[in-house]
Amino acid sequence: MEDQRAEDDRHGRIEGRGDDGAGTAPGDSGGQDARLRRIAAWRASERTLCRMPGEFSMGERLTALAADARAVYDTTEMPDFYGDGPVAELERRTADVLGFPAAAFFPTGTMAQQTALRAWAGRTGNVTVALHPLAHPEVHERRAFGTVSGLRTVHPTTAPRLPTAQEVRDFEEPFGTLMLELPLRDAGFVLPTWQELTDVVEAARERDAVVHFDGARLWECAVHFDRPLEEIAQLADSVYVSYYKTLEGLSGAALVGPESLVEETRTWRHRYGGQLFQQYPAALSALVGLDRVLPKLSSYVTHARVVAEGLADGFTEAGVPWFRINPEVPHTHQFHVWLPYEPDALDDAGLGQSEETGVTLFRRWFPAIAGPPGVSYTELTVTEPGLEWSARDVREAVAEFVRRLG
Repeated sequence: MEDQRAEDDRHGRIEGRGDDGAGTAPGDSGGQDARLRRIAAWRASERTLCRMPGEFSMGERLTALAADARAVYDTTEMPDFYGDGPVAELERRTADVLGFPAAAFFPTGTMAQQTALRAWAGRTGNVTVALHPLAHPEVHERRAFGTVSGLRTVHPTTAPRLPTAQEVRDFEEPFGTLMLELPLRDAGFVLPTWQELTDVVEAARERDAVVHFDGARLWECAVHFDRPLEEIAQLADSVYVSYYKTLEGLSGAALVGPESLVEETRTWRHRYGGQLFQQYPAALSALVGLDRVLPKLSSYVTHARVVAEGLADGFTEAGVPWFRINPEVPHTHQFHVWLPYEPDALDDAGLGQSEETGVTLFRRWFPAIAGPPGVSYTELTVTEPGLEWSARDVREAVAEFVRRLG
């Protein structure tokens, strides 16, 4: 029971990060008032590295969607009914971009992956899924694989990276599916090299296992691998992608794979309650993301490296006793920053900087999941607003942030 409570507490702290950057975890003394204060400061900032969904009101997002959707779909048509219209068009475009014969739209990635891995388990005859202990289903989904879908998970490695080919070959337990999260968010949005990725896929196939990519953020991996998205996705037997985590959609996900597998997951989607009557706002926003955001991602990833270098120089110049940029050269447009201070002190410094100077460098900070107390990390994301920052701008913002730490 103590282990269960500890795991639930850990889950709650991590879950509280959210993808809007402003979320409050269970037990957060600041509560909703603190969240609204943070959002107000970030909205008012003249300079920021990104804009998060939580910074916009419903009216603002709906107005923008109504204006943008006309460029990607004929909005004079009738809305979708149980998956036709714009939803079907989104599925077609996603399958085409990733080079697969079929795609199915899901309201959540949690549902998409459960149905895919449940289908693969039936086909391989093995309910065991090999994945990283920091993978999203293990950390953020309340053990749904086992509780809901009857799957069992094992971990070929606990190192803060994806497993190597040798670790997959040497792993002592049989498994039917190898699931690889690209990038591995909770290790710092890290990716293997292209050779390492192809080798680990080959190692899984040597064991007669299928390969599934948790590609929630696969869209941003092309720069690191120096390969088109289609070539990356084609390494796997099936791929899940998110529409809101990178492409700035309202919600939703897709599963791509062979036609027979995708059709089977549609059946399970209905059984899991995911056959929604209408989903056109989410589908239209995803189409806008494919059209407008996807082509910009390479510039975000490239500039994230400029920002990371500026941060490292800034912390060094400010005399911070210890810091870590992880990865040192970001693999995507997101990465981790670690500092030897308590989260509350770092949050206060960042919020004060936002409110008093109009510059938002850091958002929320969180305690290390494991390791010594007094060490915290944050996730940094660079999108279009961040392209305006020079390395000097970053260094100056770091100096002001550290000054506020005292």
